[in-house]
Amino acid sequence: MRALIILLVGFSTILHGSHFRGGTMTWRPLNNTPSGSTVAVQVRERWSWNRAYVSGVVNFFCNDATIAAHGTMGISSGNYVKCYTGTCSYWTNMDTAINCTDYSANLTVSSGEHYETQTFPLNITFSIAFSASQWFANIVAGKGSSPWSVACRINTNIRPDGYINSSPIAVSLPIIFKQINIQQVHVVQMSDFDGTDILKCRWSTSSGNINNFDECGGVCNGVPGASLTPENCTIVFTLTLAGWYAVAALQIEDFYSSTSTTPMSSVPIQFLFYGYGAPLDNCTTPPAIIGNLPNRACIGTPIGSNVTQYIIVQVYCPGHPIVDLVSSVPTGMTKSGIILSSPNIYEIILSWVPIEPQYGPQSVCAGAIDSIQLQSNQWCITFLVGIESPDVIRPTLVQGSASPIGTVFQNQTLFSIQSNSYE
Repeated sequence: MRALIILLVGFSTILHGSHFRGGTMTWRPLNNTPSGSTVAVQVRERWSWNRAYVSGVVNFFCNDATIAAHGTMGISSGNYVKCYTGTCSYWTNMDTAINCTDYSANLTVSSGEHYETQTFPLNITFSIAFSASQWFANIVAGKGSSPWSVACRINTNIRPDGYINSSPIAVSLPIIFKQINIQQVHVVQMSDFDGTDILKCRWSTSSGNINNFDECGGVCNGVPGASLTPENCTIVFTLTLAGWYAVAALQIEDFYSSTSTTPMSSVPIQFLFYGYGAPLDNCTTPPAIIGNLPNRACIGTPIGSNVTQYIIVQVYCPGHPIVDLVSSVPTGMTKSGIILSSPNIYEIILSWVPIEPQYGPQSVCAGAIDSIQLQSNQWCITFLVGIESPDVIRPTLVQGSASPIGTVFQNQTLFSIQSNSYE
């Protein structure tokens, strides 16, 4: 390799007002080895919307039947991703109608994605953006009624290693619930199919950026008082108003090496934090997703394989079950209902057959809320589609000798693992 589940019950405030709920754009060459003078680039857009907003040419409603039929939602005319700066003459406006992949009736949110392939000359750069209106009123910072803007930098220049770049990918649930007046730490998962790239994130800005375009519209600096660690995209913040939302608008950028100062590409991700008050019940321990894979795991997944993955949730407040489910998943992935597998343990089964257009990193995010409004931390994993997972090489015992094997102790700082492939 060159390498939500948010559950909401009982909250008195849900999203209201206008229709945009954030999203992201990413891109990759279909072949990263230069051949000829052009390259086919696949662009992926993912948007979240107000599920209840249906008016004239606008329809963001989604349910299980929509997902099963790969049905689309969006604005039927005039809403496009356009090119605004750089060599724009080769870009064809991209429709923002998307295939629905996720929805929550309680959150009044629908989400989905769309892939499109366009061909560009080598060695050009340009920035595309989805810029329209409008955000909703009850956000704590920014202008709720002003247009949104989500910008992405595409670069077909040949890298120093001779390949064509692929952009980073970031993933998040559209809405993440956090208790007010408590310092919170949230990590945005970043990945990149160019495995040696250095990834960093930053706050989106209205000007003076690599895109030479407004990256955040009315929600720049949308999480008041927050700090951001670029190297691992960790946000530290405190929400203070119950029933209000804060918009996190970020750019994820890839650098060729640790000494590079100019990113090769810049991709956006915008999502919401919702503030809620302290639980009224005596038990205040939120549920947790405990398996069967750890948070931020990465799994090699061949194209066309049958993927079955379990989300296992433990409830720490007895008598208060997991009651609802929201997720951020790739097109074609289906989810079971919430299954009580043993006392205080719940399972959700994910099923998926990845297809060739989904080659590369495909992420899944999930979170869980119990019946007294306590929410788990966000849990995300990444499937590397088109890549076989390596097998760990186990020691071969030879008569009269043995390779070291066994426990890695807490004070042990050096050890090695070998696999049958590396990339």
